[in-house]
Amino acid sequence: MAGHICLDITPVFAGRAAERVEQILSPGKLIQVGNADVHTGGAVANTGLAMKLLGNDVALMGKIGTDAFGSLVQNVLDEYGAGEGMICDEAASTSYSVVLAMPGIDRIFLHHSGANDTFVAEDMDFQRIGEAALFHFGYPTLMRLMYESDGARLVQLMQRVQAAGAATSLDLAAVDPKSDAGKADWNEILKRTLPYVDFFVPSIEELCFMIDRKQFEQLQVRAGGGDIMDILDIEKDVKPLAEKCMAYGCKVLLLKCGAKGMYLQTAEGKKLEQISSRIGLDASVWAEQAIFERSYVPERILSGTGAGDTSIAAFLTAMLEGEHPQMCLHLAAATGASCVAAYDALSGLKPLNELRQKIEKGWKKTCL
Repeated sequence: MAGHICLDITPVFAGRAAERVEQILSPGKLIQVGNADVHTGGAVANTGLAMKLLGNDVALMGKIGTDAFGSLVQNVLDEYGAGEGMICDEAASTSYSVVLAMPGIDRIFLHHSGANDTFVAEDMDFQRIGEAALFHFGYPTLMRLMYESDGARLVQLMQRVQAAGAATSLDLAAVDPKSDAGKADWNEILKRTLPYVDFFVPSIEELCFMIDRKQFEQLQVRAGGGDIMDILDIEKDVKPLAEKCMAYGCKVLLLKCGAKGMYLQTAEGKKLEQISSRIGLDASVWAEQAIFERSYVPERILSGTGAGDTSIAAFLTAMLEGEHPQMCLHLAAATGASCVAAYDALSGLKPLNELRQKIEKGWKKTCL
């Protein structure tokens, strides 16, 4: 498990849900908030620790600074027995995000990439990777050296991992359109990278921005300033993007579609047989799937922070345990619904067996 790691600082907003940001935030206004929830964030911490808590043997690889935020990150990882793989760079600052999770409004992130911008393949322990069944890499979109030069280092990394015998998994994160990352040619980067990715697990909003900017802008117009996820049409908006990813060489695609659910599409059997045998994937069972999984109704909603990352952790864990694609989707959606009931990514996490039981008892799903 490698890639982006940071410290997430989430002020707790009290009060009733709002429809627009300006109903809560406006210039010159004092906003009374509760305690700040401070926890590790990023794909390495969220997906990695979630997979560890779900029973996997996980090694984490990320880069932090030697500053106060870096000490907080290291202490948290050490508590989970997972801090050994962190690289401490005296010349870099630790990445952090201020997460504004206001009731009724999608999260807003104020983000500093910090040490993640200098992370490269040479920072990783390839001896460990050579022994692994699965290598998950998260958020190259927030790691400068991974997206520069049309993603040359990202492509080389995935090639090297596959050559070491591990299956590969890749997740993305949203970017600021005005930043260097937002101006990068992500369509070209993904076209070059996806042939070396076995499991691609981005959100539909991130993916649309990166490979079909015109459609993304149209979705923004249709949403009228609201959340794009609310107006998504599975047939018209989601499936065409999925087909484009498959054409780029993706083998297993899991698209997170926010509160609506998630969409799974897989390649033909011969292509799936190219995935590392270490994970024991039954190509005949997984081949040519096209399934939309609706979300489960959560007990409560406090924050969506880390819900996507932990749903990926559940999906990959269930896959490694030999579950059928449909059950992998059930457990991924159930994990996402559990995690929104907490402010951080891990407090709402439930054992997969507990989720299976809840599903079997008729856990209600959301309506499209």
